[in-house]
Amino acid sequence: MTAYVALLRAVNVGCTGTLPMRDLVSMCEAIGFASVRTYVASGNVVFLSDASEPSVKSQLEEALSAYGGKPVHVLVRTAREIADVLANNPFPNTSPNKTAAIFLGSPPAPGLVDTLCGRKNEELGLGPREIYVHYPDGMGRSKLKIPAAEAGTARNMNTVAKLARMAAEL
Repeated sequence: MTAYVALLRAVNVGCTGTLPMRDLVSMCEAIGFASVRTYVASGNVVFLSDASEPSVKSQLEEALSAYGGKPVHVLVRTAREIADVLANNPFPNTSPNKTAAIFLGSPPAPGLVDTLCGRKNEELGLGPREIYVHYPDGMGRSKLKIPAAEAGTARNMNTVAKLARMAAEL
């Protein structure tokens, strides 16, 4: 079985849909995922599955849509991929709560930096399917807009580290 990390976009954040984590666990178990665990209430779940990454993604998105009555975008990484996201952070000496990985469904497009607006002192780095951003003044104060991130979901490096540990334990 493969250890996966699923990152749900816009769950239990601001005015978006509410999803109790116990319901997410039950949903994942009903799909057939094993050793299901969640981390914080913002839609982070680790589990084991024999299914491929695209299949895991579609099964979970279908279950979430049936549960909430609207689509929920899910980004999936293997345990190895989430560990690589952590290891390849281009800003390892910054505060982990001020550095985020924005997870995307596909590789960042060439010229991504040219599409930014509102950039002040933020630093950016690109991964295989991630955009790393160091927010020196904090994410909440930043005016940075990254159009490519609209279909993605961000996690700070503290969360990435915890998810990498959880996935490695499976």
